[in-house]
Amino acid sequence: MASLLAGARGIAAAVEANGRAKPWRPDFPWDAKKLVFTVREPFPSRTTGTELVFGQVDGAAPLVIESHMAERGVIFSDGIEEDFLEFNSGARVRVEVSQRQGVLVV
Repeated sequence: MASLLAGARGIAAAVEANGRAKPWRPDFPWDAKKLVFTVREPFPSRTTGTELVFGQVDGAAPLVIESHMAERGVIFSDGIEEDFLEFNSGARVRVEVSQRQGVLVV
């Protein structure tokens, strides 16, 4: 429950900080040059905070994260836990919008 509430507070604060009076919706075009992210389980503990749980990455501002997790830290996307990168203490990741674009074929 603590992580659920921390996530909800973080999302509400991020939306409010952007000056949005109405609920935020992902209503940007498919070819937008930005990424929107949320932290799945921002669990507050005695040593960690939950300040960054929701936001946007664009060409002007990449997201740089450094791990402080001693062991078993991972990064994965789209819920595919088996496809992960190790992310232990001292490791850094830089998330940015790629210059290359995929093409959706229907």
